[in-house]
Amino acid sequence: MGMSGGGGSGLQSEINVTPMVDIMLVLLIIFMVITPFLQQGVTVAIPRDMNTPDVDPAIIKESSVVISIPNDSQIYFGKELVTREELGARIESAMKNKSDAERIVYVKSGIGVSYGTVVDVINVIRKQGIDRIGLVADRKKKGAAVPSAAPAAPAAQG
Repeated sequence: MGMSGGGGSGLQSEINVTPMVDIMLVLLIIFMVITPFLQQGVTVAIPRDMNTPDVDPAIIKESSVVISIPNDSQIYFGKELVTREELGARIESAMKNKSDAERIVYVKSGIGVSYGTVVDVINVIRKQGIDRIGLVADRKKKGAAVPSAAPAAPAAQG
């Protein structure tokens, strides 16, 4: 391709693409080697000193339904230890006489609890027809952690 037949050293009428292909292959190899190093993870800017929601006053009522998960093997309905199998029946009986505005279940989870355990509990709550789930979190106030609750919102479908 680079050399054309014929006598003499005249001008070539064909474009010589061999050097361009060589450069493109080198660039392709460089990008193939560098790309895995650029995709180590998704960086997310986490807000600092953000305005956290106000404490939901309903969480401290005796009639509110609070499920606590201190670790992966324990689930508390209020202050009573229950199993995952019993949890659905307990939620159903607690929500039997409540209006739609009062049908909120609050979930407290310990720091070391696995994500799967929390999702399992949320799925049990959803199976009982509850679509408002409040996730309880700590809010920092002047260097000290104070318990607070995120406002109850409809649970994400997924």
